[in-house]
Amino acid sequence: MFELSSRYSCLGILQITSLDRDGSNRIVSYVQRRFIPPSDSVDAIVEHVLKQGERLDHLAVQYFGEPTLFWRICDAAAVLDPDELTGEIGRIIGIATLKVG
Repeated sequence: MFELSSRYSCLGILQITSLDRDGSNRIVSYVQRRFIPPSDSVDAIVEHVLKQGERLDHLAVQYFGEPTLFWRICDAAAVLDPDELTGEIGRIIGIATLKVG
């Protein structure tokens, strides 16, 4: 359902049955809830000083070779909103990867 590079690719698809107005059952499918990984599950690669005009998709290309992996930078910083990381020029952003195993 999701690209392999998506933050949602490893989540399960769950289902719930709800009752429609006409009394019939309807199955609703949804993606399992995703939580930001704990900080001890990331290894630091490098610290990046944010420059004017940089965006997380730019940094994702620079460090991971793929703009859609910007979410890995957010996960390493434990933020939900990408704008939280790019709002301040000169901010140090830790570029990290999830630990394997």
